Amino acid sequence: MRYVTLMDIYHHHITQKYVNRSGMAHAISCAYHAFHLSGKHKVNPDLATKAALLHDIGHYTWYRDGEWDFSLYKANDIHAIKGAERAHKLLIRLGEHPKNAKDISLAILLHTDSYLPKGNLQLTPLQEVVHLADQADEEPAGNHHYRTISPSKAKKMLSTLDQMVSDKMNRNLLEKDSS
Repeated sequence: MRYVTLMDIYHHHITQKYVNRSGMAHAISCAYHAFHLSGKHKVNPDLATKAALLHDIGHYTWYRDGEWDFSLYKANDIHAIKGAERAHKLLIRLGEHPKNAKDISLAILLHTDSYLPKGNLQLTPLQEVVHLADQADEEPAGNHHYRTISPSKAKKMLSTLDQMVSDKMNRNLLEKDSS
């Protein structure tokens, strides 16, 4: 059962403020990647697409002398930590099931290891899907954050993805019931 749709998330003013700041086109592209990866990794497509859509909601803008400073960002950014907290609060306010909100937030927290000390971290399949979805859409020097998308195209793409997620979840449920 889906408690909150991607369109519900998209229309919220917090999403508009922070996901637009970090790149709505990138976020939507990652959500599509996560959808396709969810089957391969046997992950709930609803959770995967939501986490991928929100994975950069914690970004801060790192500027020096009025110019974006990628090195300052790489050295000091902890957007995944802020993003996990911000996404959790947003999802709970929208009515997401608390366990789902927690799982999505943890996937956001661990979608990048850029701020973590070096070592081995064992990711859950959901966390791995969000990490891979982000990597699949990355461009050098963070350029993926600057691609643009019109609001009408964003809505159309997310509405289509919502339908794809619902259809896949219904198929999975039917397959489960028939076995």
